[in-house]
Amino acid sequence: MKRGLFFILFLVLIDIYFYQGLKIITSPLQPSSRVIIYTLYGIFVTSTIVTVLTYGWLRWGLRNNFVKYRVIPAWFIKYITKLFSVSFLFVDDIARSARWLVYKIAYLFNDTITDSALMPRSVMVTKAGMLAATVPLVTLSYGILVGAHDYRVRRLRIKLPHLPNAFHGLKIGQLSDIHTGSFFNKKAVAGGVDMLLREKPDVIFFTGDLVNDTADEVKEYIPIFSRLKAPLGIYSVLGNHDYGDYVPWPSITAKQKNLQDLRNAHQLMGWTLLINEHIILTEGADKLAIIGIENWGLQFSQYGKLVQAYQGTADIPVKLLLSHDPSHWDAEVRPKFSDIDITFAGHTHGFQFGIEIGTFKWSPVQYQYKQWAGLYQQGAQYLYVNRGFGYLGYPGRIGILPEITIVELVKE
Repeated sequence: MKRGLFFILFLVLIDIYFYQGLKIITSPLQPSSRVIIYTLYGIFVTSTIVTVLTYGWLRWGLRNNFVKYRVIPAWFIKYITKLFSVSFLFVDDIARSARWLVYKIAYLFNDTITDSALMPRSVMVTKAGMLAATVPLVTLSYGILVGAHDYRVRRLRIKLPHLPNAFHGLKIGQLSDIHTGSFFNKKAVAGGVDMLLREKPDVIFFTGDLVNDTADEVKEYIPIFSRLKAPLGIYSVLGNHDYGDYVPWPSITAKQKNLQDLRNAHQLMGWTLLINEHIILTEGADKLAIIGIENWGLQFSQYGKLVQAYQGTADIPVKLLLSHDPSHWDAEVRPKFSDIDITFAGHTHGFQFGIEIGTFKWSPVQYQYKQWAGLYQQGAQYLYVNRGFGYLGYPGRIGILPEITIVELVKE
């Protein structure tokens, strides 16, 4: 309750500050025009506060995809824009207060100085703040309209000295973090699928988070993703969002049915879902193991049982692991399973925000995850973290674009 009140107070303070700037900017307008602008602004502010106060509706809203993945992100963008703007006003207020304080102190020691009220806000600074607000607004809007589906194919080669000859040149396609519940453009999603098909991968991996919360989110996208084909098959695992852990359920039975429906969706798309198990690809006398586990992460659910999935693969010369959360690599894979050659993961989305220029990359998510995007190597073991095909929360991407990965395995 206290957190909610503090949150509302924070929103109100932002709105009050923004209103001060709005008054200055609109002062040259006719009174009737100003009344219309202030009324519309008041309606928006009031509706936001009423929504937050109406806790029961908010709880429903967080279970409603339109509210959760459309309305709330829109509020987020508006308040980020306002916060960017009012920061200028806040700095100006600090400067005005400092000047006023200095003047008051001077007045105490020299009564010939005329006392003065607090100086008015700087019109120039206010206009600069309101203009600066367009920067996050344009950037975040661009991330939604363009960045959300600006798919990039990332290609790399990994050398494995003990790779069987039959698998030299094996081309692996990887998708991760599809999050169908967030999509708003079927045509663009289908275009991403076409991009992967044009790469003609020999085998395709999907490393978790097919949905945001519930299995029904994927229904209308089954025809699109069922178009994916690969000669050696498509193999998938579950991510932390696939279990329905982040929404309330009327019963355990309902939650279990949701998970079963999600598993069925993988089957309907022609994907082989690996639940703490492995499959062995065979080409003549040569073999390669694909191990897939349920989600296992340091900060999220730990359903994965790698010991169980690994059993029966010890004699296979090359082992590829599908594990959604990259934190699993340092926590269990490397310390206990030194013969797993490559781990394929996702989960981080690269925070959907950051900078990538050449070999330089930065994102806020790197302060939470040591391995968060791209290829990592420790000794003879590799980890590849896919930046994700979809998005969650903010319905777009800035700098860290959605990814289709193509990994070619070669023998040294």
